[in-house]
Amino acid sequence: MRIVVVGAGKLGYSIASLLSKEQFDVIVIDHDEGQLEAVKNTLDVLTIFANGASPITMNDPDIRGADILIAVTASDEVNMVACILAKKHGIRHTIARIRDMQFMSEAKDYLKENFDIDLMLNPELITANEINRILMTPAALDVEDFAHGKIRLFETKVRRSSPLANIPLKDIEFPKGVLAGMIFRDHRMIIPHGDDCLLPHDNAYFIGIPEEIEKFSQTFVQRDARKLHRVIIIGAGRAGRALAPMLEKQGVRVKVIDKDPERCRLMADKLVNGIAICGDGTDIDLLTEEGVAEADVVVCLTEDDKLNLMLALLARHMSHNKTKTVVRVARNEYVELMEKVGVDIVLSARLLSASEVLAFARRGGVVSVSLLEGAKAEAVEVIVQEGAPVAGKPLMEAKLPRACLVCAYVRDGEAVIPNGATVLQPGDRTILFIQTQFSKKVMQYFKGRE
Repeated sequence: MRIVVVGAGKLGYSIASLLSKEQFDVIVIDHDEGQLEAVKNTLDVLTIFANGASPITMNDPDIRGADILIAVTASDEVNMVACILAKKHGIRHTIARIRDMQFMSEAKDYLKENFDIDLMLNPELITANEINRILMTPAALDVEDFAHGKIRLFETKVRRSSPLANIPLKDIEFPKGVLAGMIFRDHRMIIPHGDDCLLPHDNAYFIGIPEEIEKFSQTFVQRDARKLHRVIIIGAGRAGRALAPMLEKQGVRVKVIDKDPERCRLMADKLVNGIAICGDGTDIDLLTEEGVAEADVVVCLTEDDKLNLMLALLARHMSHNKTKTVVRVARNEYVELMEKVGVDIVLSARLLSASEVLAFARRGGVVSVSLLEGAKAEAVEVIVQEGAPVAGKPLMEAKLPRACLVCAYVRDGEAVIPNGATVLQPGDRTILFIQTQFSKKVMQYFKGRE
């Protein structure tokens, strides 16, 4: 499959990197030689120095007739034009980054129908939705819904005081409809078996029916944990302006701090009871005055990764580690570092967006992909296709790679946690945990015969 990426910026680079690792034939276009050079030197892809929104570029034999075009330049308008030209030059599917929130809220269907864009990406909106989901689930580092909300994934950090720590999983009575799906320990993915234990500092992933997961998640809530009443957001950019109203609608008191008066004005227009404060988020006197020590959560959403880290550590210090911190990063490699120095939740907007592109590119029954642990593992929702090797036989006989676990499936609207004797049927919506390097191999078990 040939995939064209227009825009070699941070998001374009991340998408091209993921797709090239999956052995797709990737072409990256940009008119910035510096950005293109970084791609050329580090990724196994073809690079073209050109204007991605030009009909002359689209006529290039390497581009014309490609399977997918992904336009992720900094300009929404350029991305839309690139998608229109792509369809006219025989490219079957198009994806565009659309950052304008008004486009996404008021003209999404119009753009899809009239501009023929198959998938629209808004990294800031994706990030805001993810943060909102996580904050509304106690003890969660990550929350994902699959199969139209019938299956939920819940990630948490195992603490020393956890009642489930150091006990073999076979001796733990999990609620019906909840499965311990994956453990991440010392950068290693472990598909757990009965004799495995959850150890302090493990990142543990559970999957199951949402109501049961919600009740089960209370097991990991610290006794002295605060309920979510007050949130301070530092950064009134697009992600901040999307997140604050979401939290406010759920009864959370929100304060937003930003140095830019225009951003603060835009934020104030979106808030009903919340406050937008024009000031420096690194000003300790301002943070003290606005009650950072009493906040339940501080969310750092500036465009500067290093500044976000400093703000999060400052908030933890001022609250004596009682305040939960959430940081959005641009550079994926910072995720692990920030978690090590004490930031509670670190989200990469680029990886969240790249997950959606990856699911679209794989297709063949793949509905969604969630990249976990900095893209070392994946939670994948895939529809079992007619003639798939896994269909019609017990899972214990399907010979699936060890780096894969079938966690749940939905059939006729009913969610089920499988066992070795379970027989998957064509049409089943199946949720898998997979070690990313084996994902291509695993997907073949769920695809129909060509």
